[in-house]
Amino acid sequence: MRLALFLTLFRLIISPVFLLVYIYYAQLGISLTVLPFILLSLLAVCELSDIFDGVVARKTNSVTDLGKILDPIADSIVRVSFLLAFTQGIVKLPILLVLMFVYRDGLISALRIVCALRGFALAARVSGKFKAIIQAISIFTIVAMIIPYSHGWMSLSLLRDVSFYMVLFSALYTVGSGVEYLVANRHYIDKAWRKV
Repeated sequence: MRLALFLTLFRLIISPVFLLVYIYYAQLGISLTVLPFILLSLLAVCELSDIFDGVVARKTNSVTDLGKILDPIADSIVRVSFLLAFTQGIVKLPILLVLMFVYRDGLISALRIVCALRGFALAARVSGKFKAIIQAISIFTIVAMIIPYSHGWMSLSLLRDVSFYMVLFSALYTVGSGVEYLVANRHYIDKAWRKV
């Protein structure tokens, strides 16, 4: 298996580990003060593997059609999994808020696959890169806020309020980037749709 593809699949393995550690930390014998550092480590590994797999694929000239499709789908699955985890436990985000990410990424991924099967590669957009950065910052910030919360320096209500507004901003930008993606690629999407 090519290293770049392995790193992509590795990210998919980490997301359920993150979810289990976040929700069942007490049952796993992890203290609340240690929890955010474990979660931050898992997030860092995910983000670094995301950066590294692209670098490896380009440097080793092992960019594949499967990788082009699987990599953005893996990124979406991983980040949405983290956000879905936050609908439980300490943070308790509203599920409807997180579903905005699910629907947007599901629609774009489905269109990418349909277009790829019809011979049209939909290029990534700059707005999509910013979307990924904003989501990553939101997730990292939420986990980092568990540190002052675990020491009693931040109230639970403040943690939840800040988390909600950060994810709301991220969700609105995510939906907006999805609309921009559809508009920018409407010609290719239309051509692929006519062949269905």
